[in-house]
Amino acid sequence: MVLKSPVSSHKARRQHREIVTMRHQDRVVIITGGLGGIGGAIVERYLAEGAAVGIVDLDEEAGAARKASLTAAGRRVAFVAADVSRFADCEQAVAAVEAELGPVDTLVLNAGISPKKNRQKVRIDQMSAEEWDRVIGVNLDSAFHFTRLVSPGMAKRRFGRIVTLSSVAGRAYLDTVGVHYSTTKGALIAFTRHAAGELGPSNITVNALAPGRIDTPLIHNGGEQENLAIVAQTPLGRLGKPQEVAAVCVFLTSPEAGFVTGQVIDVAGGWLMT
Repeated sequence: MVLKSPVSSHKARRQHREIVTMRHQDRVVIITGGLGGIGGAIVERYLAEGAAVGIVDLDEEAGAARKASLTAAGRRVAFVAADVSRFADCEQAVAAVEAELGPVDTLVLNAGISPKKNRQKVRIDQMSAEEWDRVIGVNLDSAFHFTRLVSPGMAKRRFGRIVTLSSVAGRAYLDTVGVHYSTTKGALIAFTRHAAGELGPSNITVNALAPGRIDTPLIHNGGEQENLAIVAQTPLGRLGKPQEVAAVCVFLTSPEAGFVTGQVIDVAGGWLMT
């Protein structure tokens, strides 16, 4: 069995055509993990809607090339190489983006890792403390670092939009991911709700996305049988597209979602129905 593309006819293309507006004109957005599959789609969508985007990721060479490509296309883009598990790196990244693009009013906390060994998760009774610490640092600590750094400016200007990237793995047991990954994704939901409560009086909204199985290079590392099994459990009968996650992300930071905060939105095709 071969996984089919979700777009295979003129009717399907019409149904899945993205509606792009300029809702984020003149916004300054930081996107962590912006070189990945989902992160890259989110970057593209904000740029298409008129935002200036600061991309934060680890790969300096790839980031510089990406910035050069987007800048050549007339986009306002900054790139900062940073280890997001380290507060000092995050502090430097925010300062660099704001120096180049202006004050940050939108933050997308997309950075995340899910280590595998021989294409399989590492069980809790075999996991090293170093691997646990690394995943907690990248997936969870980074959310605190960036929120701590940009929220005071948002509060001062009385406007801010923050989106965290959780996962359906943060709501239910999945035997395809390790305990460190699911722990961070569950914790991001709690982080989102608490931050929404604290920051709401300053007109800052904080929401979370919980993607399901999204068609990025990462999910093909475990083999196609795993993907086929999940597709079979998904009511919409296919993998999700990174652009579909991006579309929900930009909605949550748009004017239309100004009264939405503290929410977790599944982008999973009905998988797990969480």
